Amino acid sequence: MATRRNPPSKQSIRELTRAEEEVMQILWDLNQGVVHDLVERFPEPKPAYNTVSTIIRILEQKGFIDHKAYGRTYVYFPLITKKEYTKAYFRNMIANYFGNSYKSMASFFTKEEKLSLEELQDIQHMIEEEIRKQKSHIDE
Repeated sequence: MATRRNPPSKQSIRELTRAEEEVMQILWDLNQGVVHDLVERFPEPKPAYNTVSTIIRILEQKGFIDHKAYGRTYVYFPLITKKEYTKAYFRNMIANYFGNSYKSMASFFTKEEKLSLEELQDIQHMIEEEIRKQKSHIDE
């Protein structure tokens, strides 16, 4: 029988460690799986079964995943989507490194990351499209 856990609220999603994020990336790709499934998806050298099992227990305690028990076999599944985690992680990054300023973040990436002209134009087109969408909502 599975112990039902509630996923963390969007405001309380904490940043994952590198090892936790690796496990979550695999679980998001699989949608569900047993520990052996996850270990098999790691590149060489694969982590030990017990290492992955420990990380899974930590992720369960943090509310990121849950399991269904089938006898002595546990099938794990994410409680939080990759998109939800990405949004929370990005929000924290903007707050912690750019003073909650998307303008500062955009300035950093355009100047420090040496984006190509093509990449900058793609970003410009995305921004222009979003501006059009928001203006059309205002006009309605």
